[in-house]
Amino acid sequence: MNNSIYNKLLKKESKLALIGLGYVGLPIALAFAKKVKVVGFDINQSRIDLMKQKIDPSDELESSVFDNSDIEFSANLDDLRDCRFFVVAVPTPIDEANLPDLKPLLSASKTVGKVLKKGDYVVFESTVYPGCTEEDCIPVLEQESGLKFIKDFKVGYSPERINPGDKEHTLENVVKVVSGCCEESLNEIAQTYELVVKAGVHKAPSIKVAEAAKIIENTQRDVNIALINELSIIFNKLNINTFDVLEAAGTKWNFLKFQPGLVGGHCIGVDPYYLTHKAQQMGYHSKVINSGRYVNDSMGPYIAKQCVKKMIAQNKIVQESKVLIMGATFKEDVSDIRNSKVIDIINELKSFQVSVDLTDPHASSDEMIHEYNIGLIEEISNDYDAIILAVNHKEYSYLSESYFQSILKNNHGVFVDVKGIYRNKIKQLEYWSL
Repeated sequence: MNNSIYNKLLKKESKLALIGLGYVGLPIALAFAKKVKVVGFDINQSRIDLMKQKIDPSDELESSVFDNSDIEFSANLDDLRDCRFFVVAVPTPIDEANLPDLKPLLSASKTVGKVLKKGDYVVFESTVYPGCTEEDCIPVLEQESGLKFIKDFKVGYSPERINPGDKEHTLENVVKVVSGCCEESLNEIAQTYELVVKAGVHKAPSIKVAEAAKIIENTQRDVNIALINELSIIFNKLNINTFDVLEAAGTKWNFLKFQPGLVGGHCIGVDPYYLTHKAQQMGYHSKVINSGRYVNDSMGPYIAKQCVKKMIAQNKIVQESKVLIMGATFKEDVSDIRNSKVIDIINELKSFQVSVDLTDPHASSDEMIHEYNIGLIEEISNDYDAIILAVNHKEYSYLSESYFQSILKNNHGVFVDVKGIYRNKIKQLEYWSL
């Protein structure tokens, strides 16, 4: 065992490569770089330049996290040639038809395949459907390297569990699921991850089981939130506040505490589609998961319509109305705008000819324009007919009703509080929440 890949990494005789340095890859790379020699690889040179200056492009990590790290950041394939343990952590998005887009993953597999040597290890962390590692990625590794899987190189799968903006559930203190293609690889991969995961590892019996475990974590959340979102639509018709109902029901010990809201981002709003796609390939049309996706994907337009109804009830001329949307990111206190469902609210309002201003203390206006064709306003004006508080950033949690009144036309208008953070605090304005 002294000749094991784990020992070689530990003695710094071999290097570990991290492919894809986004919000998942970078923290893993830096954690490993405290223990072993690491090459952090990303195809985006401008991101690499920032990381060399100890700046996290995802805006999640402090510069001090980069200190005391044995890491070299690179966009150059040649820098991967002397690495022996490859961790792939690239995004696995969906396309416009909600089908899995494996392009980044297959491209990363090609990159690794070009530098793969006998005895090397490759571990995938990207969220995929069960079977993807073995059916889609390994053939690419074999083709590019000319090597044979298992005989020449080993592969494992260890799904990421990094939660953007969460300082409590970090890489170190959340149990890591690991898997390998054989007993030996499972032990090597487990040992390697135990270097950085204090909470320990869970050894899954196969790569497919590990892939499935990851995908159902997010699918379960998605379906649970969909149920609460559907209940909020029903309670709205019954004229009762969903958050009041959830607070009452939540006093029972086994009631699951989910809340209604927009389900975006690159995990919960995406991963279930990977599972339903694979199910369909196997001849099963998923009903519960697809229904949940339908409910959650329709929440943005639903919120916009409720806002328009409230404005009409106040005798406002919808086509001449102006709405301020507060929050553009996919969740609170992060800068990530990918797959943000706030854009669904905006598009629905615009279909009613409503004029929309968008503000967010964390998002980048340039990124919003590039991704969604709408920028952030520089200054909030005082002539809005409605305010939609879409994302509960901490900056928005301390504002007073008089502040909201001051930016509404004639101190009067509609206040839509998507996450209910101002429940029971708004007395003068027309208030609505999910």
